[in-house]
Amino acid sequence: MSATIIDGSAVAARLRAETAQDVEKMVAEHGVRPGLATVLIGDNPASQSYVRMKQKACAEVGIQSFGYDLPADTGQQEAEALVRELNANPAIHGILVQLPLPDHLKEEPILNAISLEKDVDGFHPVNIGRLAMKGRDPLFIPCTPYGVIVLLEEAGAKFDGANAVVLGRSNIVGLPTAMLLVHRNATVTICHSRTKDLPEVCRRADILVAAVGRAQMVKADWIKPGAIVIDVGTNRVDDPSAKRGYRLVGDVAFDEAKEVAGAITPVPGGVGPMTIAMLLRNTLRGAALTIGR
Repeated sequence: MSATIIDGSAVAARLRAETAQDVEKMVAEHGVRPGLATVLIGDNPASQSYVRMKQKACAEVGIQSFGYDLPADTGQQEAEALVRELNANPAIHGILVQLPLPDHLKEEPILNAISLEKDVDGFHPVNIGRLAMKGRDPLFIPCTPYGVIVLLEEAGAKFDGANAVVLGRSNIVGLPTAMLLVHRNATVTICHSRTKDLPEVCRRADILVAAVGRAQMVKADWIKPGAIVIDVGTNRVDDPSAKRGYRLVGDVAFDEAKEVAGAITPVPGGVGPMTIAMLLRNTLRGAALTIGR
């Protein structure tokens, strides 16, 4: 029997509609409209596209969008000064510095300059530190891992005592996702390029999160029958029959995996739409912090 398809697009649309309602309620009751600042340095086409998507999403839910486009030769001090200026702007409740940065810029000092209360990406060392500690809660959860957890909840995942395997140990997805699963009392294994007998480790997972960036690496025989599979990967593969000459696939071989898994996310239409939905929720939370909520 084929797996239940976890429709991330539908879940994200519902969350965005809820966010729009909550934004207007905040404006009506407190006179505060959430604001998100995006900082784009350089002319990376993919980054420009991502920023436009985020700005469009803000407009759709009533969040003010403040765009700051800086040239590729922007200096380190200038970039950090802009972040400090945005920290001091009361109309801005979230700051997002689009990555990757030009090679000459040091990423860590720029991201660390973002105020803890405006760190809607959830990458500030204090937010990550709280996420890593028992009994602590970060002000903001990183958007993609946040979306992964919401989709698992939508799929009816039973976290308590579950065996969870996370493929990938990136700071952006793998490690924060593993921490969130630990907080929910799952027993978590983090896998990487040095993991021995990777397919066998994956086969023990009740919850399998794939975030390695390798097209269709996870095969059907890696999956425990009935497991919930969340595919974070987005990879281009050549496809002459496609209009653009390629198609997008995940880290999981979807067509064969769906015959084994109990529930699975597609690519596209799974985790991807959730990332922006959770960014909007985090921006709303940033505004709520300013009014003591």
